[in-house]
Formats: sequence, C-alpha cells, structure tokens
Amino acid sequence: MDCRIFYHDKCFDGACSAAVFARFHRECVKTASGYSYHGLVHRAGALFDEGAFGDTSRGGENAIVDFKYSASPKVTWWFDHHQSAFLTAADEADFRRGQADGSTAMRKFFDPNYVSCTSLIADVGAAKFGFDVKPLAELVKWADIVDGARYESAKAAVEMAAPAMKLTMVIESAADHGLVPRLIPLLTEMSFEDVLEQPFVAELLGPLMERHWAALELIRARAALDGGVITFDITDQPTEGYNKFIPYYLFPDGVYNVGLSKSSFRTKVAVGTNPWTKVPAAKLVNLAQICERYGGGGHARVGAISFPPDREDEARKAAAEIAAELRGSESAG
Repeated sequence: MDCRIFYHDKCFDGACSAAVFARFHRECVKTASGYSYHGLVHRAGALFDEGAFGDTSRGGENAIVDFKYSASPKVTWWFDHHQSAFLTAADEADFRRGQADGSTAMRKFFDPNYVSCTSLIADVGAAKFGFDVKPLAELVKWADIVDGARYESAKAAVEMAAPAMKLTMVIESAADHGLVPRLIPLLTEMSFEDVLEQPFVAELLGPLMERHWAALELIRARAALDGGVITFDITDQPTEGYNKFIPYYLFPDGVYNVGLSKSSFRTKVAVGTNPWTKVPAAKLVNLAQICERYGGGGHARVGAISFPPDREDEARKAAAEIAAELRGSESAG
C-alpha cells in the first residue's frame, strides 16, 4: 500500500525531511509499495484535510514531517521539532497519551531541541531502527544550516553561492505545486549540484534569481530600522516567498525583523532574530511564544503568523504590536 508523506511545503527542511523519511521507511520499515508527497502550509483555519489521508484500514500509511501534530487516527507517523508543534492542548494530550501507553512511542517523535526535523528523523532512524544515515551526511548538514540559520554571514545567506542555497530558493519560491514532490525523491539520491541540473529545476534558476534581486531592492526601499527592530510591508507586491535574511543583509545592526507580506493564500507576519546579532542568547526574546498569542508559532528565534489574504488590517495591527513589544525589550537595546 501507498505511504502518503505530508511535509512542510515551501521549506527546505520540510522537503529534506520528506526525502529522509521516505528513504528510512523504504529501507527499514518496508511496508509500503509506493510513496506520494503532499505539501502542507500554515494558514488561517484548518491545517489538515482529513480526506487527504490514505485509508489505513487497508494497510495505507500517513506520515507528517516537520509540521504540526494531527490527532487523526489515520496518522501513523509523525516527526516534528517546532516549539509550537501542537495546535491545541487536546492535541498535545493525545500525543503524550500515545507515548505513555506505548501505542505510538515508536511511530511519533517530537524533540524541539533539534535544529532541523531532517536531523531528528535521521537520528531516530539510526538509533531505533538501524537506519544507515552515512550517505545522507551532506543533506542533514545543510538542513541544519538552512533551518537553523547557521550561515557564516548574511552575505552567504543572501548571495547564495552554495548549491544548497539555490535549491532552497527553488523550494521556497515554487509556484507549481507539483515541483517539490518531483524534487523530494531526488534529494537522497543525488548531490545538490545534480538536482539543480535537472531540466525542470535548471529552467527556473534564472528567473528566480532575477526575482530574488528584485525582492531585495523592494525590501531595501521599504524597510526601516528603529530601536533594534527592522520592519517592512510589501503586501501590495504579492510574492510566494522571499529570502528571510535580506533584512539583516541590509541592516546588520538590527536584532529583530518583523515583515509583512502577501501570497496567494495568506497574509503573513514573519518575525525573526538576526542570526549574527551580538546580543547574548539569554537576553533574546522567545518569538514562538509571541507568535502563538496571535495563532502562529515557530521556533524561539523565528516564527510567523498567517492571516487570510483579505485580513491585511489584522496582520498589520499584529505586526505593529509585535514590533513595539520587541523594541521595548532589553535585547533590542
């Protein structure tokens, strides 16, 4: 039977997590005759469509990786590392109950201490199932770099000389919903350079790089630094994504960033911490906790909130409140 893998869409770690899980499942679990890939995005309203899950009564399996928890009995595997992994207290209670009674202890895994979900899957697979992760070392390394913002500099993150960075741009900017599912099976079988040379990927690079530099200039024109917080609003220029390190490339002294953008399915408030700030980690604000108050979430150093596309006013109000709170924090100086 088919194993359906639901992953965090438009996210390098999400795609890598899906690839590593598929390879792990194929080599260690061996219960699926095929795999299909289904992207999930954070949006206002319901995140899961129960009808999209496969029929487990006939041997099908459903895995969710790098995305929030679903208490659906149809979900047979789950891996996540986000601090805000549970939408509700009931969801968390369901997960904890399965761990305590052992019913899901070997199928559902959560550890917010991991930098990437890719590395969580790799480590769990190796430790509990004997999964050989040595061939995946480069993939896991770059998933940690990208999801943990562990670039050597803002220049490296924005100018994207490394193949993995170009692939991240392709994944985050994909307008074709079928593109990433085509990429995922290649990620554990090919080098990043070889993936980029695939015709369906290579044809996108030129236009995407042009759009990337245009986004940089747009944000340059809109962004301002005040009290340690970089803010900008590009909701009048809809985009399916932009490089989230651009604000720190433009304003190296900024500690936090609050950006407003709009895509085809949401108005987004993106909140981040400058990975290269000299402010001690102990003084930095937990951004996931702030975003959770508005129905969003994420990690301690980066988070986001999704509003319906027609509720820009609410998104703008939330962004202004968050920026004011961050400016008033000790860490913003």
